[in-house]
Amino acid sequence: MDFEAVIGLEVHAQLTTKSKAFCASGAEYGRGVNELCDPVTLGLPGALPVANKRMIEFAIMMGLATNCEIKKWNRFARKHYFYPDLPKGYQISQYEEPICKRGHIKVRMDGTVRTIGITRIHMEEDAGKNIHDSRSNTSLVDLNRAGTPLLEIVSEPDLRTPEEASAYLKAIRQLVRFLEICDGNMEEGSLRCDANVSVRPVGETKFGTRAEIKNINSFKFVEKALEYEIARQISVIKSGAKVVLETRLFDSVTNTTHTMRSKEESAEYRYFPDPDLPPLEIQDSWIEQVRSEMPILPEQARDKLIGTYGLSDYDAAILTTERRFIDYFEQVFEECGNPKSACNWITSELFGYINREGLSFDQSKISAKDMGALVKFIDSEVISGKMAKAVFEEMFKTGKAPSAIIEEKGLKQITDPEEIRAIVVKVLNESSSQLAGYLAGNDRLFGYFVGQSMKAAGGNINPKVANQVIEEELEKRKVDGK
Repeated sequence: MDFEAVIGLEVHAQLTTKSKAFCASGAEYGRGVNELCDPVTLGLPGALPVANKRMIEFAIMMGLATNCEIKKWNRFARKHYFYPDLPKGYQISQYEEPICKRGHIKVRMDGTVRTIGITRIHMEEDAGKNIHDSRSNTSLVDLNRAGTPLLEIVSEPDLRTPEEASAYLKAIRQLVRFLEICDGNMEEGSLRCDANVSVRPVGETKFGTRAEIKNINSFKFVEKALEYEIARQISVIKSGAKVVLETRLFDSVTNTTHTMRSKEESAEYRYFPDPDLPPLEIQDSWIEQVRSEMPILPEQARDKLIGTYGLSDYDAAILTTERRFIDYFEQVFEECGNPKSACNWITSELFGYINREGLSFDQSKISAKDMGALVKFIDSEVISGKMAKAVFEEMFKTGKAPSAIIEEKGLKQITDPEEIRAIVVKVLNESSSQLAGYLAGNDRLFGYFVGQSMKAAGGNINPKVANQVIEEELEKRKVDGK
């Protein structure tokens, strides 16, 4: 029998607020162990939570960006479970009344576009971090992360392949980074996902028994975990056994999943409305205020790059990887007025150098204004394309403006026809045998005169003007017969 997979992802995005979800403690990454603790985080008697306004605004923003219905009345709930990294014995989350419902997002992959449904987006607080030390056979707890605000973005079970799941996760990461509500750093755990997967015979409409794979923190691992789990479930079914409803962990060393625990159902969490937090009533005016603060979104940016600037689908895909790439491109274009050349120098030369040097985009010393000026120098034929590459290398190393480098290195291109003519005449006069060969019909020697003229001028001649002048001078020689 042929099988198909049914996949849904629960993506957890850690929000870039200055403080935690329900208290004033800082939420920055990398602080000393247990430095960011307080009575609310620890659940001490009498400590009362207060919802972080910025967290709510970020949730509204993400809901608008994913075409969700923003629920004007929603509330927080307590989700009970007992782990060492959860000091209160419950997590403040949302259950029956999440802030966002019924949305969708476009996912592009291999030239196709799929619309993936969003079931819900809700706010919650993160747990702490368990640290297991095998050398001392002890487990430690760092509660800095406890209480950090999260958005959980739950997809519909619309994904069918590991590759689609990875593409969807990339689209979510791209979106939260465009909105600047999450840094998307999967290595640090600020963006991670749980994958729900089941298999069923092709043509079947009922869902199979699913397994949930917890805390996957890279695009590659999402694909590897799903590939293994799909194959495992098909093998179980073909052997005559039944797939068990359970939670599994992914081992990135062996690229396998293994049982973690039986899958909890919502009743086991004993959800109930948090009595310390009043329901949220969100006014239309607040939603519209948040909407007015939103930046351009990836799909809108892509359409603008193609429709307004005339870029290709491929170039638009590269520039929309990050919002800052689009901002940089538009600043370069504003300086030079040539969108295609601006894009080429950014995506080919700048990104190429950054990758070769192992740097981040922010570490580049070339400002958008200077990049635009470089393109302008090429378009106005002050320098040639070859010269521009030498100028670019120096800009990348030093951060100097292109005008300063051109002046320092004497790279300014000779464009005056009469100045070029003097060089060409001298070359022809010193190349009597080659000139005789050309006049006898060997047209291939034209390239020789071009090369010698370039050499005589140190490579600083405008090629277009040089070719025209050489043609004129050779034509004179033909007419004169010498």
